[in-house]
Amino acid sequence: MRYRRNVGLAYAFSFSLSLSFTQGIWMIFLASQGFSLVQLGLLEAIFHVTSFLMEVPTGSVADIWGRKASRIAGRLCYALSLIFMFHSTTFLFQVVAFILSALGYNLESGAGDALLYDSLLLDGEEGRYIKVKGNDELINQIGSILSFLLGGYLASLDFGLAFYATAGSALAGFCIALFFIEPELEKEEKRKKTSVFNNVLISLKSQILDSGKVFKKKPRIGFFILFSESLFAFMVCLFFYLQNHWTNLGFSPATIGVVFSLHAAIAALFSVKAHAIEKRIGQRGLLVGCPLMLLVTLWGVALTPYSMVFYVLCASIEGLLIPTISTYLNQLIPSKFRATILSFQSMAYSLFMIAIFPLVGFVGNVASLNHAFVLLSALATLLVIPYLVMLSKQKR
Repeated sequence: MRYRRNVGLAYAFSFSLSLSFTQGIWMIFLASQGFSLVQLGLLEAIFHVTSFLMEVPTGSVADIWGRKASRIAGRLCYALSLIFMFHSTTFLFQVVAFILSALGYNLESGAGDALLYDSLLLDGEEGRYIKVKGNDELINQIGSILSFLLGGYLASLDFGLAFYATAGSALAGFCIALFFIEPELEKEEKRKKTSVFNNVLISLKSQILDSGKVFKKKPRIGFFILFSESLFAFMVCLFFYLQNHWTNLGFSPATIGVVFSLHAAIAALFSVKAHAIEKRIGQRGLLVGCPLMLLVTLWGVALTPYSMVFYVLCASIEGLLIPTISTYLNQLIPSKFRATILSFQSMAYSLFMIAIFPLVGFVGNVASLNHAFVLLSALATLLVIPYLVMLSKQKR
């Protein structure tokens, strides 16, 4: 059981990863520094453009230099991004901050799950992965609840406290990652004398060609990806722009942090109960119910004075979608192409965010955030209606 300690370290690393005290207040901070909603929308779009372009290259980093090295580099990039974001007063330097943040995200995405699964596999305990991953998600949600509560409180005192506390948690993750044992897998391609650039090109070509074959053979995979990532994009847009909306309404960062922590707690509850709910209403019930629930919450935020209530209700969708969609996709995807397809899932999310986020920011800037939320609700309705029509035509 040489790699068993990686599991405990992975839990500790995930907890440090979830301690992002700036997650619920960074848009409030940048707005207070004089950046417009259009600029904030562009910065988030730059994050997702970088994430989209670097998904494959950073995957190659994990393959060539190891999952441990990728996680270490990811924490360093994220810590640097926080320092740039807090101290930069120009849009150009904020662009650098968001590029670094995206690189930190890319270097972690995939590498963490791969290190955890490979460790269990080499110890002959891969059957425990579902349980271990479930525990990991629970730790993540607990960390998120603490982050929203403490982040809002720290921001009420001084934004710098929230930023440097988050940078400290990133450096704590860096230290934890130093103690991971790199899984010793057969790495035929690693021994080949090809450049990093050639490895990236080969990976990209293989990814596109192999994924295209799988999508063609099993179109339901593409359907699930588009369904889930479009919904996640709408929910994330709501999360970020509500920070400024509630601030404009006079709510303090501490109050906003409490609402976000309540959202995370409800998401955790529904995540734990997702399997039982899916058993009761079935897969089709979830696929119909989640988008309809999203429309109710979006229009509730846009048209009623109870935006906080409707946003908290939105947590049930998040809690149900994360485990169920992951389960559906992993059941459908052949093991040989699992990493390839899942990276395309991340790319689909980035594309939705690139298209939606700046548009909402632009409308919020030239009109109001209420108008922006109406636009967001209308866009979601225009996507959900044809989605439900397509779903009704599919065989059970």
